[in-house]
Parts: sequence; structure tokens; C-alpha cells
Amino acid sequence: MKSIWKKIRLPRALASLAIGLLVAVAPANATHRSDNLAERLERDGRFTTLLAAAGAAGLGEALTAGGPFTLFAPTDEAFAKLPPGTVESLLVNTNALRDILLYHVLGEPKRAAELIYKRSVETLQGSEVTVSLRHGQVFVNDSRVINANVRAANGVIHVIDAVLLPPPSKPNLLATLEADGRFTTLIATLTAAGLDSVVATGGPFTIFAPTDEAFARLPEGTVEALLGDIDALKAVLLYHVVSGDKSARELLRERSVDTLQGSDVRVYWKRGRVFVNRSQVVTANIEAVNGTIHAINQVLLPRENGKGSSADEDDD
Repeated sequence: MKSIWKKIRLPRALASLAIGLLVAVAPANATHRSDNLAERLERDGRFTTLLAAAGAAGLGEALTAGGPFTLFAPTDEAFAKLPPGTVESLLVNTNALRDILLYHVLGEPKRAAELIYKRSVETLQGSEVTVSLRHGQVFVNDSRVINANVRAANGVIHVIDAVLLPPPSKPNLLATLEADGRFTTLIATLTAAGLDSVVATGGPFTIFAPTDEAFARLPEGTVEALLGDIDALKAVLLYHVVSGDKSARELLRERSVDTLQGSDVRVYWKRGRVFVNRSQVVTANIEAVNGTIHAINQVLLPRENGKGSSADEDDD
């Protein structure tokens, strides 16, 4: 036997890595592979909290009859590591609970070796998890895989020692405008025109958002006049909105984009700055869950002939 190892001459670090990987991916309770995911978890005995949470979130049937899935399964000890009261709070907030549980599930069965090769995979929650090999052990984000490749009839389980928490979701466009603090007039006009709920829940949109200072530059009485003519107000506001989620780079590439008002705006680069018509973009690429905001320093006003007003200057 010694002569065989001498011939192979695996470097010590590589040998340690190989042994660690074999231990990490060794399946636990390899019998009863005809059991579904829920039955495997129940038979194991370490997942009472996970099963209770899945039931409370309405995901119990998916574990039983859905799939095939990959499930990163936190043990009861993993749930116990959460701050006191967290589990109890989640059990009464089923939307948040469902979000967290779906962050532990992939839409197809993946063995540990496949996950390590891919490095990052998208969960059913929508966000990605990172899978890595550290010192011979498999990690999902910062959670260690205790047992990998536990087979079930409708998927594969990787047992983990810490609950995975999805990254904070981005706020919607309206909430992003509100949190910024520079767009109180824009928000007031959106609300008056009945477009606030569209900005909050619709999209994806790209919004050229005039700051309060931009509205203050309009001739005196303009905002008040628009508030008294909702159709005109809607036309002006929709002239600031483009369908789709577009970064400044994408807009510059397109040069001219149609707005929801029907006219187009021209986007160009001049002296190191991005302009929309004659309005300068003061902050670009403010991301929201349903689109992108580009803050501008002047209100955009569509021309009466339906053609978008454009800057007289040529692109640099």
C-alpha cells in the first residue's frame, strides 16, 4: 500500500483537499431514496423547524410532490443560531418566511460537485447563492455543508449549518424617490396625476427624475398650472418615463429613446456629462427593483408638435 501512495505522490495539501471533499459530499442516511424531500427530512430528525416553517409558508406540498429540487436544508441547530425571536417573527410573517425558504431551493437537482463547478446559482427566491470549497469543505455563502448529496425521490438535499438569508431586496421606484429626499415635487405631481401606484408597482421603467431644484427653475406658476390640468401634467410626467430598465450607458448607445408620452428624448455625452435633451444628468443609475432612475437638473417639456425637444449642440 505504501508503494502505491509513493507512486501517486499526491501533494499533502491536495490529498487533504480530496479527503475533505469526500467527507463533505458523503451522503447521510443513504437508504430510503424513494422517500420525497419532506419524508427524508422527517426521517432524519434534525429538521423539525424547517418542516414547520415550510408548512407555515405553504411550501409543504412542494417538498412532498414538487420538484425535482435542490434543497439547502438548515438543521434545527442552524435555526437556533438566529437571533432570539426571529423564527417566531417569521412564522407570523409568511411572505418574509416564504422568501427566506425559497432562497434555500434551486429549481433543479444539483450535486455538490456541480454546484462547486458553477460557483453561483440562482434560487427560486430570485437571488443567487455562492458555492465554494474552503479548506476541503463545501460552503453555500457562509454556511457549511454538513452532509451533501442526500438523495430523495424529487430532488437532492445538502444539509447546512446556518440559515441562508437573502440579500435585502431593492425598494421600488417610488420608494427610492421618497428615500432620496430630492424629489418631493416630482412625487407630489405623480400622486396628483394618479401615477404614483404605477411607479411603485409597474415597470420596469427608466425615469428621468427632475429634482426639486429643477422644478424650481420653471417659470413661476407652471407647477400650479399643471396641477390644475391633469391631462397636461400626465403628458409632462410620461415624457420623463421610458419603458424598460436602461442604464446611462445603454441610453447613450441608443441616443434617442421613445417616452411613454409618445415623443422621444435625445441622450448624449457632452464635456464629460450625460444630457437628456438640454437637461444634465446629475446622478445616473439609481437602481430600484422595478427600474432605474436618472436624476436630472431640468424638467423635460415635450414640444406641441409631438417631436421631442432636443439639444441644439452636437455630441462631443
